[in-house]
Amino acid sequence: MIEETLLEAEEKMEKAVEVAKEDFAGIRTGRATPGMFNKLTVDYYGSPTPLQQLASFQTPEARTILITPFDKSAMAEIEKTLRESDLGVNPSNDGTVLRCVLPQLTEERRKDYVKLARHKGEDAKVSIRNVRRKAKDELDKLVKDGEVGEDDGNRAEKELDASTKKYVDLIDELLKGKETELREV
Repeated sequence: MIEETLLEAEEKMEKAVEVAKEDFAGIRTGRATPGMFNKLTVDYYGSPTPLQQLASFQTPEARTILITPFDKSAMAEIEKTLRESDLGVNPSNDGTVLRCVLPQLTEERRKDYVKLARHKGEDAKVSIRNVRRKAKDELDKLVKDGEVGEDDGNRAEKELDASTKKYVDLIDELLKGKETELREV
C-alpha cells in the first residue's frame, strides 16, 4: 500500500516536471525553435488543431523559422493564428511557406520572460508540493487506520520528502537554465 502511494506520487511529480519543461520550451528566447509553437492551435475545418499536426518546421537561421503547411488551404488560418499569438512574430506568406523572423529581444522583454519563467517554475513547484501533501495525507490515513505500522509510515514519509526535494531541485535547475538562456544576448 505504501509503495503504491509513493509510486503514484512520484509519477505525478514526474508529470509536473514534464509540464514545466513544455512551459519553458514555449517561452521564447533569441533562437527560433519549433517548441515555441507547441501551445498554438489553429481552427482547421471548425475544430481546434495543434499547429504541429498541420505543418512542418525548419530553422534555416537562428532567428528564422519556416512553417510549411501540409494542406495549403489552411495557410490563411495558420497565418492568422501566428499573428494573434503572444510570440511577437509577423509571418510573411509566399504561397507555399510562412517565414517567421523573430525580432531581437529587448532588455525589458527579456526581464518579462524571466518573470514568466519564474512564475511557471513556481507553479510547477506548487503542483509538486500538492502531490506531496496528498500522498502524506494518504500515508497518515494508513497509519491511523492501522494498515501499516508507525515506523513504516515514518520511513515512507522520509522517502516522500526525498522525492519531493529531488523534483523541486530539478525544477530549479530547469529554471536556472532557462533564465541563463533568456539573458543571453
